Amino acid sequence: MARQHARTLWYDRPKYVFMEFCVEDSTDVHVLIEDHRIVFSCKNPDGVEFYNEIEFYAKVNCKDSRDKRSGRSITCFVRKWKEKVAWPRLTKEDIKPVWLSVDFDNWRDWEGDEEVELAQVEHYAELLKKVSTKGPPPAMDDLDVSKASSLTLHFSFCP
Repeated sequence: MARQHARTLWYDRPKYVFMEFCVEDSTDVHVLIEDHRIVFSCKNPDGVEFYNEIEFYAKVNCKDSRDKRSGRSITCFVRKWKEKVAWPRLTKEDIKPVWLSVDFDNWRDWEGDEEVELAQVEHYAELLKKVSTKGPPPAMDDLDVSKASSLTLHFSFCP
Protein backbone atom coordinates (compact mmCIF):
# COMPACT_ATOMS: atom_id res chain seq x y z
CA MET A 1 0.00 0.00 0.00
CA ALA A 2 1.35 3.43 -0.94
CA ARG A 3 2.02 6.19 1.53
CA GLN A 4 -0.16 9.25 1.63
CA HIS A 5 0.03 12.64 3.29
CA ALA A 6 -1.72 13.27 6.58
CA ARG A 7 -4.09 16.24 6.60
CA THR A 8 -2.18 18.94 8.49
CA LEU A 9 -3.49 22.06 10.19
CA TRP A 10 -1.14 24.76 11.43
CA TYR A 11 -1.24 28.09 13.24
CA ASP A 12 1.22 30.71 14.39
CA ARG A 13 1.89 32.10 17.88
CA PRO A 14 4.58 34.52 19.13
CA LYS A 15 6.97 31.78 20.37
CA TYR A 16 5.72 28.62 18.65
CA VAL A 17 4.27 27.29 15.43
CA PHE A 18 1.71 24.56 16.04
CA MET A 19 1.03 21.73 13.58
CA GLU A 20 -1.66 19.13 13.97
CA PHE A 21 -1.36 15.97 11.90
CA CYS A 22 -4.92 14.65 11.71
CA VAL A 23 -4.67 10.86 11.98
CA GLU A 24 -7.08 9.08 14.32
CA ASP A 25 -5.86 6.16 16.44
CA SER A 26 -2.33 6.43 15.04
CA THR A 27 0.38 3.85 15.64
CA ASP A 28 4.12 3.76 14.93
CA VAL A 29 4.32 7.55 15.25
CA HIS A 30 7.69 9.08 14.37
CA VAL A 31 8.34 12.82 14.52
CA LEU A 32 11.73 14.26 13.62
CA ILE A 33 12.08 18.00 14.16
CA GLU A 34 15.20 19.59 12.73
CA ASP A 35 16.27 23.25 12.45
CA HIS A 36 14.73 23.68 8.99
CA ARG A 37 12.23 20.84 8.59
CA ILE A 38 9.91 18.32 10.19
CA VAL A 39 9.43 14.72 9.12
CA PHE A 40 6.27 12.99 10.31
CA SER A 41 5.16 9.41 9.78
CA CYS A 42 2.63 7.01 11.29
CA LYS A 43 0.04 4.36 10.48
CA ASN A 44 -3.70 4.33 11.04
CA PRO A 45 -5.63 1.27 12.31
CA ASP A 46 -6.21 0.11 8.71
CA GLY A 47 -2.45 -0.05 8.10
CA VAL A 48 -2.33 3.02 5.85
CA GLU A 49 1.04 4.76 6.10
CA PHE A 50 1.14 8.55 6.39
CA TYR A 51 4.24 10.59 5.64
CA ASN A 52 4.73 14.36 5.63
CA GLU A 53 7.94 16.29 5.19
CA ILE A 54 7.79 20.06 5.62
CA GLU A 55 10.62 22.52 4.96
CA PHE A 56 9.95 25.35 7.41
CA TYR A 57 9.48 28.99 6.47
CA ALA A 58 12.25 29.96 8.93
CA LYS A 59 14.71 28.35 11.31
CA VAL A 60 13.33 26.71 14.48
CA ASN A 61 14.82 25.57 17.78
CA CYS A 62 14.54 21.80 17.47
CA LYS A 63 15.83 21.20 21.02
CA ASP A 64 12.88 23.13 22.53
CA SER A 65 10.19 21.59 20.30
CA ARG A 66 7.84 18.78 21.27
CA ASP A 67 5.06 16.59 19.96
CA LYS A 68 2.00 15.17 21.69
CA ARG A 69 -0.16 12.29 20.53
CA SER A 70 -3.89 12.06 21.23
CA GLY A 71 -6.53 9.69 19.94
CA ARG A 72 -7.47 12.06 17.14
CA SER A 73 -4.18 13.66 16.09
CA ILE A 74 -0.50 14.34 16.72
CA THR A 75 0.26 17.95 17.65
CA CYS A 76 3.74 19.43 17.28
CA PHE A 77 4.86 22.51 19.18
CA VAL A 78 7.79 23.92 17.22
CA ARG A 79 9.75 26.71 18.92
CA LYS A 80 10.63 29.60 16.63
CA TRP A 81 14.24 30.69 16.46
CA LYS A 82 13.14 34.33 16.34
CA GLU A 83 10.29 34.95 18.75
CA LYS A 84 7.55 37.46 18.00
CA VAL A 85 8.16 37.25 14.26
CA ALA A 86 5.00 36.26 12.41
CA TRP A 87 5.10 33.44 9.90
CA PRO A 88 2.91 34.27 6.89
CA ARG A 89 3.11 30.62 5.82
CA LEU A 90 4.52 27.36 7.17
CA THR A 91 6.72 26.37 4.24
CA LYS A 92 9.43 28.13 2.26
CA GLU A 93 7.61 27.48 -0.99
CA ASP A 94 4.82 29.75 -2.13
CA ILE A 95 2.93 26.69 -3.39
CA LYS A 96 0.59 25.30 -0.74
CA PRO A 97 0.04 21.52 -0.76
CA VAL A 98 -3.60 20.39 -0.70
CA TRP A 99 -3.06 18.48 2.56
CA LEU A 100 -1.75 21.58 4.40
CA SER A 101 -4.09 24.30 5.64
CA VAL A 102 -4.34 27.04 8.24
CA ASP A 103 -6.28 26.21 11.41
CA PHE A 104 -8.50 29.29 11.49
CA ASP A 105 -10.18 28.10 14.71
CA ASN A 106 -6.88 28.62 16.55
CA TRP A 107 -5.36 31.38 14.44
CA ARG A 108 -5.44 34.88 15.82
CA ASP A 109 -3.59 38.08 15.28
CA TRP A 110 -1.12 38.23 18.15
CA GLU A 111 0.81 41.31 17.03
CA GLY A 112 -0.90 43.60 19.61
CA ASP A 113 -1.13 41.04 22.42
CA GLU A 114 1.70 42.56 24.46
CA GLU A 115 -0.16 45.80 25.08
CA VAL A 116 -3.31 43.94 26.10
CA GLU A 117 -1.37 41.65 28.45
CA LEU A 118 0.48 44.61 29.96
CA ALA A 119 -2.81 46.42 30.62
CA GLN A 120 -4.20 43.28 32.31
CA VAL A 121 -1.11 42.99 34.52
CA GLU A 122 -1.37 46.66 35.52
CA HIS A 123 -5.07 46.24 36.34
CA TYR A 124 -4.30 43.15 38.44
CA ALA A 125 -1.53 45.02 40.29
CA GLU A 126 -3.95 47.86 41.10
CA LEU A 127 -6.50 45.37 42.45
CA LEU A 128 -3.86 43.75 44.64
CA LYS A 129 -2.80 47.16 45.92
CA LYS A 130 -6.39 48.03 46.87
CA VAL A 131 -6.91 44.71 48.64
CA SER A 132 -3.60 44.80 50.47
CA THR A 133 -4.02 48.32 51.90
CA LYS A 134 -5.35 47.78 55.36
CA GLY A 135 -6.98 50.39 57.53
CA PRO A 136 -6.68 50.48 61.29
CA PRO A 137 -8.18 47.48 63.12
CA PRO A 138 -11.67 47.94 64.55
CA ALA A 139 -11.91 49.14 68.12
CA MET A 140 -12.82 46.37 70.54
CA ASP A 141 -14.14 48.62 73.29
CA ASP A 142 -17.53 49.16 71.65
CA LEU A 143 -18.66 45.55 72.09
CA ASP A 144 -21.56 45.18 74.50
CA VAL A 145 -21.06 42.14 76.71
CA SER A 146 -24.80 41.75 77.42
CA LYS A 147 -25.65 41.60 73.70
CA ALA A 148 -22.82 39.19 73.02
CA SER A 149 -24.00 36.79 75.73
CA SER A 150 -27.58 36.79 74.45
CA LEU A 151 -26.53 35.39 71.07
CA THR A 152 -27.47 31.80 70.66
CA LEU A 153 -26.31 29.54 67.98
CA HIS A 154 -28.54 26.88 66.49
CA PHE A 155 -27.02 23.86 64.84
CA SER A 156 -28.83 21.21 62.91
CA PHE A 157 -27.23 17.91 62.10
CA CYS A 158 -28.18 15.78 59.18
CA PRO A 159 -28.23 12.03 59.82
